[in-house]
Amino acid sequence: MSLNSQVARLATAQALSGANSVVVYATAAIIGHQLAPAPSLATLPISVFVIGMALSTLPVGALTHRYGRRAAFLLGNLSGVIMGLLAALALVIQSFPLFCVAMLFGGAYAAVVLTFRFAAAECVAPAEKPRALSAVLLGGVVAGVLGPQLVNATMDAWPQHAYALTYIAAAATAVLAAMVLAGMRIPRPTRTPGTHAVPIRSALLQPTFIVAMACGVVSYMMMNFMMTSAPLAMELHGHSRAHSSHGIEMHVVAMYLPSFFTGRLITRFGSNRIIVAGLLLIAAAALVGMQGTGVAHFWVALVLLGLGWNLSFLGASALVLTCHSTEQAPRVQSVNDFVVFGSMVIGSFASGALLDRFGWTLVCSMILAPVALAILSLLWLRFVHRPAARAMAAD
Repeated sequence: MSLNSQVARLATAQALSGANSVVVYATAAIIGHQLAPAPSLATLPISVFVIGMALSTLPVGALTHRYGRRAAFLLGNLSGVIMGLLAALALVIQSFPLFCVAMLFGGAYAAVVLTFRFAAAECVAPAEKPRALSAVLLGGVVAGVLGPQLVNATMDAWPQHAYALTYIAAAATAVLAAMVLAGMRIPRPTRTPGTHAVPIRSALLQPTFIVAMACGVVSYMMMNFMMTSAPLAMELHGHSRAHSSHGIEMHVVAMYLPSFFTGRLITRFGSNRIIVAGLLLIAAAALVGMQGTGVAHFWVALVLLGLGWNLSFLGASALVLTCHSTEQAPRVQSVNDFVVFGSMVIGSFASGALLDRFGWTLVCSMILAPVALAILSLLWLRFVHRPAARAMAAD
């Protein structure tokens, strides 16, 4: 199998597997509002989903390091199937705790799916790594359409148990993704016989890695913070669920469609500039959201949010790739993802309580300060740290 065909498999799996995450983000807060004992707990299922992502990243890195990426991929898809079936059962029996357990498995699945981008980078020459990252994320364009279409086609197909068939359909897409990934053959990193394993501390303590991870945290946490509460905010402001689902569809397409050219932009302009551009778009999304609560305000804000996430998160991921050796890759990448997804727990849980108590405008306004801090860290890296490091090397 050629390397290009392996990247194509990963992109196809991204399309199928990513649809599951889209289903969760489009429905979980609404379902939580229906099942939770208190309105402030409406976004708890998404928080549990993110907790599942965070808790799974380090074990996935260890599993990948020992058995290879294919084993991790297939275990992730099994988690996706379990999520779909448990969530459907929870909706049938109206169990909020069981629905949260299902989201834990869904988070584990999502954590594995997000390693597809790093796997793609291992399938190409170093100069092609940014494009490989983009190629896999392009599968998210399909996911952005497939997920909402699954929701729209199935949410009322079983009138007594809304969304139950949606999650059964999500389980089916996980099975299809497993079939695509079953043919993957990515060699495991090896080290020269007689040498010791390279410690990852040297990579983790690099200022470049710390800044890249911080930018990944801000881009993903702020995107999740705003996206998690958007469907529920739209419902609370009287907009239809069809409008909400369409808004999430546009958002997810915006998250992945720029991947057609993001890799080339990173190669041409560098990761730092692309990250800054993405962060500025996220700030623009917050400002639009603060201007009103009409359907157009929500849709424009969600599109800008998706575009900003694509540039900033892909840029941060490309910057992480410059901070480790091939042997260190699975462990360093899993630490990066653990911190990124762990921080998302705070954002996803807080967004529901803040939305319930203070409203949509405050949720949007809280995005601006973290974005500003992330941009300042990049400026420090470029204009303070690197010139100082070069001066010390010259001495």
